[in-house]
Amino acid sequence: MGWGARRAALGHRIQARLASRARPGGPIAWPEPRIAGDPARGRQLLRGRLRLGEELLERTDLSPWDLAFGEPEAVRLHGMAWLDDLSAVGSVQARRHAQVWVAEWIARHGRGTGPGWTPELAADRLIHWMGHAQFLLHPPGIGEESLGWATAVHARFLERRWHQAPPGRPRVAALVALVFAGLALPDRRALATKATEALAQETGRVIDSQGAIATRNPQELLEIVALLVATNQALTRADLLPDPVIGATIARAAPTLRALRHADGGLARFHGGCRGAEGQLDQVLAAAGRPSMAVLRAGVPLHMGFLRLAAGRTTVIADAAPPPRGAVSTLAHASTLAFELTSGRRPLVVAIGPGRSFGPRWRRAARATAGHSTLALDMVSSSRLGLPLPGEDGARFVEVPARVLAEAGPQTDGLRVELAHDGWRPSHGLTHARLLHLSPEGRKLQGEDLLTTLTAADAIAFDAALNASNHLGLAFAVRFHLHPDVEAELLADGSVGMTLPSGEDWVFSHESDAALILEPSVYLEEGRLRPRPTTQIVLEGRALRPATRLRWTLAKAYGTPEGLRDLKPRMDWDEEDEE
Repeated sequence: MGWGARRAALGHRIQARLASRARPGGPIAWPEPRIAGDPARGRQLLRGRLRLGEELLERTDLSPWDLAFGEPEAVRLHGMAWLDDLSAVGSVQARRHAQVWVAEWIARHGRGTGPGWTPELAADRLIHWMGHAQFLLHPPGIGEESLGWATAVHARFLERRWHQAPPGRPRVAALVALVFAGLALPDRRALATKATEALAQETGRVIDSQGAIATRNPQELLEIVALLVATNQALTRADLLPDPVIGATIARAAPTLRALRHADGGLARFHGGCRGAEGQLDQVLAAAGRPSMAVLRAGVPLHMGFLRLAAGRTTVIADAAPPPRGAVSTLAHASTLAFELTSGRRPLVVAIGPGRSFGPRWRRAARATAGHSTLALDMVSSSRLGLPLPGEDGARFVEVPARVLAEAGPQTDGLRVELAHDGWRPSHGLTHARLLHLSPEGRKLQGEDLLTTLTAADAIAFDAALNASNHLGLAFAVRFHLHPDVEAELLADGSVGMTLPSGEDWVFSHESDAALILEPSVYLEEGRLRPRPTTQIVLEGRALRPATRLRWTLAKAYGTPEGLRDLKPRMDWDEEDEE
């Protein structure tokens, strides 16, 4: 931890101690319950099962506040997002667990001790306490006096330290928590008004004029917009006018979220983001209304650097921009030109996921180009990481593609885009180009990947890389990571057959000199206890010439009906883990 981080931590600690003198000054107007959790995660907590990085704990006497402070996952528990999951279970046992853990936290750390006194954790904790106050206070719950005092303490702390929260979602959450507290605490309407004004200014900096955020993380954008929607709804319930600047920001971001929505209602998983809580995206979009906007670049509608192709039951979402650099890139991925494909309610082609809850090794592996459905060259990612800096969640990107192109092709027969990036041009002299063509009915995605030199200087760099390989060629692999629910097998004609739980059959085929193989892969799903085993289709080969071309097709098998009814329920993941 650097000197700046130590000084900020000391300031948080001092202000937390001073804030412990605060008192609510009267009855608190607790808001209505807010339920947005996962009952499967809640049931695992009740069984004492919890993952901390690479370690899986299974203890029935588990107390979150006895876990080692050094583990980032243990520290994040102080934000109390698990209240959503226990509340989603809704049983007497779940309620009692929540009440005991919150009461224990207040007794241990309520006066400014422990690792939870940062603006971002204090904000999350306050938002979850207030959102589940009725769940916590129901007899024989924790005392209303205790929870009310803790709420006043957190409001005082955030009032003095919100500006120290990192930009983006953490700072927005801190201001939203202050709005909620100001509306609930007696005689604190002025605090809510002041926090709303600061929030309106902050959202203008966080969400740009095209509805994008600097991290390019779809889940973070969703969470920010969800907080803004909740703020204006809280103001309306308190007989105050919703803030028009916040409303305009929501309207600006909504088209981006719609473009990043797959057919199954989940978000595309890029740059450290997951699909979002079940139903959360649709709730936010319903509240945001239907304004439409798009950023046009060379005729292709881009939303936060992503493009969307949709036809019939199929959606394809591709990363068509470089990853971010600098401080906002600590969770970003080298996923340029990668895509995901979903058919109806079932994902087919995916990325392996963020991996942040499975420890540093999985997190770093997930950020590599090989963790995405795109081409990787010579075991080198299209963007490169530097050394981790003290106090940051991960290493920053120090090298990213200088140019990423996205152009629309002819539209007479479906949707067609041509993409390219130069991430390997300095090191290997090669540019990666990718063509994606989705048929009008969404039954076929045709693709083409090309590695090529563009200039004489590129040819010299390619020859040097070829010499370094002893003229064996530059190894490449085009990967298509499949969702764990997909059953895949090699067919006699050299193609791959895939069956979705809905009953849809898809076939992967290719035209190239590359070898087609099925390899093991993993699917890193946030909140699960273990990585899920799955399969990836890989086209392997070696680039021996200045131009290497691979053509491939993902298509629904003949006989798969157009209007298939997908009635098979999804099994809760905790039930899968028990099998």
